[in-house]
Amino acid sequence: MLNLTPAFSLFGCQRAFFKELKCYKIFNIASTIKKIEKDEKVFQEVMDEVSSSEGVLWAFPLYYLLVSSQYKRFIELIWERGTAGVFKNKYTAVLSTSIHFFDHTAHNYMNAICDDLDMKYLGYFSAAMYDLMSRKGREKWTLFASEFFDGIQNRVPTAKKYSPILYHPLDYVPGSPGQKVSIQGKRVLILSDLKEPNNNLGRMIERFRNSFAEDVTVISLHQIDIKGGCLGCIQCGYDYQCAYGDQDEYVQFYKDHVNPADILIFAGTIQDRYLSSRWKMFFDRSFFNTHTPSLTGKQVGFILSGPLRQISNLRQILEAYTEWQQANLVDIITDEEEDSKVLDARLQHLAERVVHLAEKHYIKPKTFLSVGGMKIFRDDVWGKLRFPFQADHRFYKKHRVYDFPHRNYKARIMNAVLILLTKIPSMRKEIYRKRMKEEMLKPLQKIVQGEK
Repeated sequence: MLNLTPAFSLFGCQRAFFKELKCYKIFNIASTIKKIEKDEKVFQEVMDEVSSSEGVLWAFPLYYLLVSSQYKRFIELIWERGTAGVFKNKYTAVLSTSIHFFDHTAHNYMNAICDDLDMKYLGYFSAAMYDLMSRKGREKWTLFASEFFDGIQNRVPTAKKYSPILYHPLDYVPGSPGQKVSIQGKRVLILSDLKEPNNNLGRMIERFRNSFAEDVTVISLHQIDIKGGCLGCIQCGYDYQCAYGDQDEYVQFYKDHVNPADILIFAGTIQDRYLSSRWKMFFDRSFFNTHTPSLTGKQVGFILSGPLRQISNLRQILEAYTEWQQANLVDIITDEEEDSKVLDARLQHLAERVVHLAEKHYIKPKTFLSVGGMKIFRDDVWGKLRFPFQADHRFYKKHRVYDFPHRNYKARIMNAVLILLTKIPSMRKEIYRKRMKEEMLKPLQKIVQGEK
C-alpha cells in the first residue's frame, strides 16, 4: 500500500490528486504552526507519519518568492528537534500555486531542502491559480501525479541537485572604525533578527553602526509585536488595510520606521538556505502593500552571517526583492571573508556608499528581475486580479504601470510602412541584409556625437 504524506492541503485539489490512493494523510502545516511549535506531541505525530510513509508531497502557495513564514518555521523545527533522519530516502515532490512570480526560487529552495534531508526528489508541479479549470491543466496535473506514484512504486533512481553546505565562519574581531561617515540628514534604519549580540552578526552590526558620525536606528525584529504570519486573506487588496489591524505592531512599525527611512540595512543569519522564519514573517506581512512597491527610491544593504556564496538562489531572492521594490541594492556583505580587516573595510565602505548614493538618489537600471516580475503583476491586476486587488489597480492606473497599448504613434506608423515594404522581395533583401544594423545604430550615433 502506498502512503503519501503531504505537508499542506491545497484547497480542493487533493481529491483529484489522491483518488488513486488508499492510504494518505494530510497535515495543514501553515494554519497550525503555533500548535505544532508549542506541542511536541503534535509535531511528533507529523514525524511519525513521515517515518511510516513512502512518499511526501510538499504543497504550498507562494509567499514572497518562497514558502510562507509558517511553513518556513516548520522546516526549521525539523533540524532544531533533530528529526531530519525520518525524511531520509523518502520519495518526494513539490506542489505550488502562484501567478508564476518567482515560483522558480521557491522550487529551488524546496529542492535544496529535500536534498539536505537526503530525500529522493521527483520534481515539482507549479500550478497557476486556475489551472484546474481547464481540461489541459487537469491532464497535466494527473500526469504529474501518475509519474510521482510510479516513481515511488518502481523505486526509480534520483540525483541530488544541490551539494551539502560546508561552512566554516570567520571568528570576526572588529577593529576600530576609520573616519566617521556623516549621514547628511538621511534616515538610516538597521533591522535585524539578532538574539545574541556576541556573535558575528552582532559584531558586524555594531561595527557598521559605529561607522557613522551620528546615531542611527537599530531595531531587532524580536522587539516588534508581530502576532503571526500573513493569513493570505487578501483583505488588504481593497485599500491596503491588513486584517490584523491594531492587534499587533507590525503595520504601524512599517509606516513609522520602514517607510520614512532613506537607507535600509537588513541584517540576519542564514538558516536552511534562507534567512530566519522571523525575517520571512517580516517580508510576508509587508504584503499589506499588496503588489505595490513600498521601498521606492531607498538605498538597501544586507549584512548576513552565513554561507551566501553557496546559496545562489538566496542571492537572487534578495536581488529580486530589492529591485522589484524599486530600491537600490548597494551591497550584500557576509562573514565569509578570511580576515577581519577585510570585513571591516567592506562594512566601512558600505556605510560610505549608502550615504553617497542616497544623496545622489541613485537607482540601478532595471533588469529582468523587476521588469519581468512587474509585467506579471501588471497583466494579472489588469485582468483577473483587478477585483480582489483594487488598491493595486488604482495605483497602477495613477502611476502608468499599465503601459499598453503603446501610444508611440510615430513608431506605429513607421512599423506599418516598413512591414508593408518588406512584402517586396527586393526591399526585404535591401533592409535585412544591408541596412538593418546601420539604421538601428543611427539614433545612438547621433547621441554620442552630440555629447562629443
